[in-house]
Amino acid sequence: MSHSDLASFSQEAMEILSTLLLSPPYDVFSMPRRLQSLDEVQFESLVALAHSNHVVIRGMEVYRSLMESVRDYDRAARAGDIIAKERLRIATALAYLQQICSGFEEAALDLTIIKSLDHWPDFGSDIDLYTSAEPSSVISLMQRQFGAKVAARSWGDRLAGKWNFEIPGLPEAVEIHMCRLGQTGEQLTLAHGIPSRSRLVQFDNYSFRVASVSDRIMISTLQRMYRHFYFRLCDIIDSASLVSSDVVDWADLQSSADKCGIWPGTATYMVLVSDYVRKYSGSDLALPAAVTQSASFDGSVMYCGGSFLRVPILPQSAGLYGTQLVGSLRRGEIHSGARLVILPWLATAAAIGQKLTGSDKGIW
Repeated sequence: MSHSDLASFSQEAMEILSTLLLSPPYDVFSMPRRLQSLDEVQFESLVALAHSNHVVIRGMEVYRSLMESVRDYDRAARAGDIIAKERLRIATALAYLQQICSGFEEAALDLTIIKSLDHWPDFGSDIDLYTSAEPSSVISLMQRQFGAKVAARSWGDRLAGKWNFEIPGLPEAVEIHMCRLGQTGEQLTLAHGIPSRSRLVQFDNYSFRVASVSDRIMISTLQRMYRHFYFRLCDIIDSASLVSSDVVDWADLQSSADKCGIWPGTATYMVLVSDYVRKYSGSDLALPAAVTQSASFDGSVMYCGGSFLRVPILPQSAGLYGTQLVGSLRRGEIHSGARLVILPWLATAAAIGQKLTGSDKGIW
């Protein structure tokens, strides 16, 4: 398969994964013949896409079930091997994560897991954490107790107040946000509330402190609507699951997001999730009117680009950024506003670096 053929198949692979994970069972069970028609390269591309979108376990479990239903035991066994390998990776990461959490607790430093466990039973490609502790204390602890090496920090990392650590024996990087959240570290209100709003949740044999439901949605909003401008499929599934499970306190979410200046982005994020779910399931999520009425645009603008679902930067995402900036200045949050002003320049520098060197490393 040529490079252009692979590029065109990525959109088809996204359609396949979305159907497997979001469509009703009676639609999914019409797919075995299509899945059996995938050649070796296409199947590897499908698995790679599932990894990129943090849905490999969930996707391969449905795939395996379908292959077993038509007695294609070779393909079912292959999916089982992929699931087993991924679960082994996750088990290793959880063991290290538990040690890190224990180390912080013994040192009387708060620590909350953000993003990484949102995809359960899948797991992120790195370990994302938040603490309100001083960077010097965190760095000292990570180096002393875990032999961690501090990775080189980009301009964006420094603005955002985050450090990446490499721990011997742990393939995943440990990314710790300290005292700030947001692409430029502008989100102090949200960050300061993370520890007190966090909750203990059981994962396998471990209990971890994770962000509250409202904070989870706002963190996802910041990442998708104000930074990357693309969705992973896991973002759709994870957020839809929160709504379907009826665990979202909509009044708290709106109040909290409003205080952080990102309510329009949060409402838009949830509408995009709902519209994508409707595309494959045939039904909307039960979003309150306050959400749908506050959204700046809907899922009609979302498109598949590369390995992700993308949202146009102009004018949609740029409009949300402008609203956030104006809101910060109106609330008198001069330092946050000043940091946000830097964002377009940072993005421009990253784009130039990408064009000249093929990488935005050291900038974004």
